[in-house]
Amino acid sequence: MELKSVKETIPKELYGILEKEITKLRPAQEKSIKKGLLNGKNLLVCTPTASGKTLIAELAMLKSIIEGKGKAIYIVPLKALASEKFKDFKRRYSQVAKIALTIGDIDSSDPYLAEYDLIVTTSEKFDSLIRHHTPWLTSIATIVVDEIHLLNDHERGPTLEILLTILKQLLKNAQIIGLSATIGNAEELAEWLNADLVVDEWRPVKLHKGIYLDGEIEFY
Repeated sequence: MELKSVKETIPKELYGILEKEITKLRPAQEKSIKKGLLNGKNLLVCTPTASGKTLIAELAMLKSIIEGKGKAIYIVPLKALASEKFKDFKRRYSQVAKIALTIGDIDSSDPYLAEYDLIVTTSEKFDSLIRHHTPWLTSIATIVVDEIHLLNDHERGPTLEILLTILKQLLKNAQIIGLSATIGNAEELAEWLNADLVVDEWRPVKLHKGIYLDGEIEFY
């Protein structure tokens, strides 16, 4: 799918940024658009690493922000990943959205975040913001959960599960997008999120599998 084929469905400011770097959408991105990504539908996207999952999230978040529907939250499991995503988003979208990173003191409600459009955070920090009854939470229109398969992690999983449970009750009209390269029970998780499932095996570099034995690799 060519990027220009969706020109009329995304804000011109967003299209102007994307067309400088992208001409053709990847298979998972095309599937997500066809399943309602740009219409506020909940999606669970399960595709390989480097297949274009982040752009799927960006399309939803920036469309919502530019059209004035509300804030976007991008939730990641690690502070290092949060910092990386913050730098990427700020480089690309700072001219159309105010972007913030919050990964610090979990005892702070960070009231200054009320002035920002796209907030990158960890699940632990966002859980803390909810517990502080942060007033701007009700203005969130898009929720992205990166590495959502960590719901099954014995350390981070419970916090993320409680967080999503609260958000589903608190923000009934918000769009939820889950991203992962690997989920064992994708259909079950999609049902829990009330989301459409997007699955694709395309990757930029083909993955070859094989067995190494006595100095030789036998591919299969």
